[in-house]
Amino acid sequence: MAAHEVGAGGPAAPGSRITITEIARQAGVSVPTVSRVVNGRSDVSPKTRARVEELLQQHGYRKRPTSSGTGAALLDLVFNDLDSPWAVEIIRGVEEIAHATGVGTVVSAIHGRSGDAREWMRNLRARASDGVILVTSDLEPLLHEELRILGVPLVVVDPAGSPALDAPTIGAANWSGGMAATEHLLSLGHRRIALIAGPPRLLCSRARFDGYRAALEGAGLGVDDSLVVPGDFHPESGFAGCNALLDLPEPPTAIFAASDQMALGAIEALRQRGLRVPQDMSLVGFDDLPEVRWSAPPLTTVRQPLADMGKLAVRTVLRLARDEQPDSPRVELGTELVVRASTAPLTR
Repeated sequence: MAAHEVGAGGPAAPGSRITITEIARQAGVSVPTVSRVVNGRSDVSPKTRARVEELLQQHGYRKRPTSSGTGAALLDLVFNDLDSPWAVEIIRGVEEIAHATGVGTVVSAIHGRSGDAREWMRNLRARASDGVILVTSDLEPLLHEELRILGVPLVVVDPAGSPALDAPTIGAANWSGGMAATEHLLSLGHRRIALIAGPPRLLCSRARFDGYRAALEGAGLGVDDSLVVPGDFHPESGFAGCNALLDLPEPPTAIFAASDQMALGAIEALRQRGLRVPQDMSLVGFDDLPEVRWSAPPLTTVRQPLADMGKLAVRTVLRLARDEQPDSPRVELGTELVVRASTAPLTR
């Protein structure tokens, strides 16, 4: 945090420096809160500002020059990967609220590699970010602890695994979405309903599978393991998974793909086999990405409010940065089945 170190004075030893982290520790507030006081920002309570300013004066605080000197709020938005339209929808929601509130954003991808995550953490310390929004990613325990020590607020969107107990999470109702998708196919008379599943390490994938299973069991059917194939949310895995299902001695009559991207891959696999959607195979996706309205045919899918998740994440992390608590530490936004032309009643 060299950009926020200050010249020594008062009780500090001659020639020494006290860091913003030490001031935050003595004041009992977060590092971003002290940074906002140093930069003359208004979004700090009068009581907190007075306590921090007293310590700044005690230590002879003099802000060192920075490259920008703007004092603008800054948030880090961190993904595991950025190669999906799904990520774009999250970014769109984040940027809408960030722009409206005068907050800058830094978007990073750590690709699940510890070296990338550590490099990101070094950059985070250097720019004194006001908060972090972590999307479908896990941080190493040591890096999460470092965020805690620095006092940088963290919000997790669509948590990958078991979320940190002290970090608010924002997700979608994946279980009910998976159930709604499967019940829709059941209502059309389908009984051999396959699932192209998402990565099992992700909570959202497991919840969608559990919703699929609950719907089948509610209809007096069990899960046929041969009708469940793995996927990774990308089109290629939907293509491969659909081909594997079509190669079964008794293929399914309907497929629930746990992401729109995998559903699009499945449509291509069916096209290459000379099969039609929905006449030969009904198909449901999950996400409601913009492009699925224009697929051939338009895709029946489960809409999850990706942009709204991004918007709520910004609002939540900014509340934490103001030393306010969110209304709830765990939020699940509702999902909705959107019926289009890729599903039809079973005719055979």
